[in-house]
Amino acid sequence: MDRVFPITSPRTPWRLVPPPVLESRAIDLEVSVVIPLTNEAASLPELHRQLSAVLRGLELTYEIVFVDDGSRDESPQVLFDLSRADPAVVVVTHRTNRGKADALATGFAAARGEIIFTMDADLQDDPLEIPRFLDALNKGYDMISGWKSKRYDSFARRLQSQVFNGMTRLVSGLPLHDINCGFKAYRRQVIEELDLYGDMHRLIPIIAANKGYRVGEIEVHHHPRVHGKSRYNWTRIPRGFLDLITVGCLTHFAFRPLHFFGTVGFLTTTAGAGILGTLTVQKLLFDIASAVVARDPKRALDALDEVFKSGADLNRFAMDILEI
Repeated sequence: MDRVFPITSPRTPWRLVPPPVLESRAIDLEVSVVIPLTNEAASLPELHRQLSAVLRGLELTYEIVFVDDGSRDESPQVLFDLSRADPAVVVVTHRTNRGKADALATGFAAARGEIIFTMDADLQDDPLEIPRFLDALNKGYDMISGWKSKRYDSFARRLQSQVFNGMTRLVSGLPLHDINCGFKAYRRQVIEELDLYGDMHRLIPIIAANKGYRVGEIEVHHHPRVHGKSRYNWTRIPRGFLDLITVGCLTHFAFRPLHFFGTVGFLTTTAGAGILGTLTVQKLLFDIASAVVARDPKRALDALDEVFKSGADLNRFAMDILEI
């Protein structure tokens, strides 16, 4: 199922890519597959086998760019062995874990394909979907996002995904079902305009749509995790809330940020002035009442008694009206 959502200043982010890797790369490839990973040693050989079989079958020039984001298992050695055995494998390494956005930015910098795919390394994304992504791009799209309509994840993760995707659709107006799906395909000009940092990789479809690119979506198969365990945790919930604020700013205030900050400033200033005014009036009334009681306690008590009497009279009057 394909959808089109036509809805802008590119800036190159800082990236750490070892020069020897770039110097040895061809610059005229048709497909690059960028795979960020952390501690996925057990999955890598099978992932490479599946990807290679699919890409060779397409009869296109290709490369597989693995970005090791500070792994502490055997992933570096496995990747080294794969790169020695297959010249189509490119390995880029971060010495420390810098997050998925930085890993993708590094992979995009190293990629030399006209079409760039991104996918996860845990074998849950199916390389057999790649031809369908290419078919969708050939229909005039600039970016295709996967939609894992049937997910093999924990209930907590599925629930959070549904809530986040629903809120993102509401805020951004971009009706994607699974904006955070890591399985995506891009034309090269799209990634050249991306500036990724923090958790901005989640918002790539919105960024692309706001820059005028045509964004589509296809359903993809999702497999259960075979090796390792998910790095999902509840700390992503507050980060997801902050991402929604970012979505709103990108969608509605990208070219008029003062409207957003001015509105927030006006509301907070008004609320602060109201609170200050209330406290000031209360202080003045309290000081006046204290002065009256201190100067003439009997008079103050008589005044209080009159207030209670007036209340009782009003109550009797109301009861008389109800009886009538």
